[in-house]
Amino acid sequence: MQIRQKLNEFPFDPSKVPFFYGWVILFASTIGVLCSAPGQTTGVSTFTDYLIENIGINRDQISMAYMFGTIGSSLILTYAGNLYDKYGARWVGMAASLALAGVLVLLSQSDRIIKAIVPQHSNLYVGVAIASTILFFFMLRFSGQGVLTMVSRNMLMKWFIARRGLTNGISSVFISLGFSIAPLSFDLLIQGTTWRMAWLLMALGIGLGLFVFIFLFFRDNPEDCELIPDGEKHGNKEHDVIIKPFKQFTLKEARRGLTFWLFVLPSAIYALFITGYVFHLISLFGEAGISEERALSVFIPISLISVVLAFVGGWISDKIKLQYLLFLMLAGEIVALISLANINDGFFYYAFIIGSAIPSGMYNVLLTVTWPRFYGREHLGRITGFVMAIIVFASALGPILFSLSHSQFGTYSYASYLLLFLIIIVAVFAYKAHNPQDKFDSTETSE
Repeated sequence: MQIRQKLNEFPFDPSKVPFFYGWVILFASTIGVLCSAPGQTTGVSTFTDYLIENIGINRDQISMAYMFGTIGSSLILTYAGNLYDKYGARWVGMAASLALAGVLVLLSQSDRIIKAIVPQHSNLYVGVAIASTILFFFMLRFSGQGVLTMVSRNMLMKWFIARRGLTNGISSVFISLGFSIAPLSFDLLIQGTTWRMAWLLMALGIGLGLFVFIFLFFRDNPEDCELIPDGEKHGNKEHDVIIKPFKQFTLKEARRGLTFWLFVLPSAIYALFITGYVFHLISLFGEAGISEERALSVFIPISLISVVLAFVGGWISDKIKLQYLLFLMLAGEIVALISLANINDGFFYYAFIIGSAIPSGMYNVLLTVTWPRFYGREHLGRITGFVMAIIVFASALGPILFSLSHSQFGTYSYASYLLLFLIIIVAVFAYKAHNPQDKFDSTETSE
């Protein structure tokens, strides 16, 4: 314990900062999530066509590689959650930054690596190319979308209780804006250099810059720094809403309840939906007569609206039941899926923007605030690791689902209608999504 405390005091002691160090954690957490952008689908989508052209595989094949790579990463995210619970945000975050930088270097040379293994004219080429791309995507999704994102979000949630929603809302504003401009920013970087150099520059920034940043500013628990969450004590209830859990749930206990799944599944379906349409964005919108520039620009209004919703949702989540925000998220997903299935350059284009912005804003709130409020901080890494595993697994199915819908039926709409059917089923049971802490008295073990 003494060694851990000494490490937390190096290179400076957070308890000696003249204000509550949680606000530094808020900034650091936001930077951590933003730096995962190259491993998110919005980041990968900008490079998809370059990989198809240079590696020499088709859209279905790269979608399949993306799916299997992402599924593979999801299978070990719960284990990564265990490592987070054991070693903390600082050390796991540093490892994730190095891993992400490493795979970006490999991706920048992916076609050359594959062609060095087997000549392109060989009958084995396509098989080797797909297998190699699966491995690259596995490493990318695990380190970026998975571990780095999970570590950064969890760290913030451990430093706040009463202001958990507010701080998450503030963070979500910058994350949403950052992710919205990521595709255009990455495209500008590619046009200014090359697609290879763009990935190499990102690798340098993450492998060196982010690594040092995490070492300097990341800290796991306020208690390890002789501080307390929020910088002040709070009771279990505020505004008649339980904000501080009476019971610390294990993962096994959490997933036994219906509430757990009613909050996980909408986020998983949203992840599947967004990875599916973003991965094929230019093709999907192009078939509706929408230009590439207008297709890429769709992220900006979506993000501007979702930023407002994320901030307001985060702020109000400290005062109301999360179930109400779940209802709003489900409604937005229904509007977005109907609009995407009928997308055009008129009414449904704008309906899609509004519909997509609602779950985008609520996703950032519910994915972060729900788990520590409902199940406590003690096993947060394992619980969120499992949640992220489900979400990452679902996101893996998005590109191939939309790709198969197009290749088999000549339209992307069938994929949207299938997801619409699933989200309506979840919506039917959403009235049962109550905080499991409601069952426990305040006399029981507190957080």
